[in-house]
Amino acid sequence: QLQASGGGLVQAGDSLRLSCAASGRTATMAWFRQAPGLEREFVAAVRREYRSIHYADSVKGRFTVSTDNAKNTLYLQMNNLKPEDTAVYYCAARLSSLVLSALRLGNQYNYWGQGTQVTVSS
Repeated sequence: QLQASGGGLVQAGDSLRLSCAASGRTATMAWFRQAPGLEREFVAAVRREYRSIHYADSVKGRFTVSTDNAKNTLYLQMNNLKPEDTAVYYCAARLSSLVLSALRLGNQYNYWGQGTQVTVSS
């Protein structure tokens, strides 16, 4: 079970931190987002086995993913937010590792959080 939190309404240039608490240990955790009228989009992922983090090009340099292994929690620090970052953000998890090419595929994840709204005004 995943529980996401931390969304809100901010202005362009502001920061937000999202959290996703998992009820158990997972091998792969990720953030996706979905804006109104658009398909779900990969944001970032962590592969614990390989200690690797991967980002979508659209958020590189602005978003940072981190984990608290003791708390089984995934964070997404979002800086310099832009109006185009407005979306519902979802965390996702998988019990096993994924190859790099599969990280961006939502259907590869077993568990999804409920989503948290992020709205960035211009």
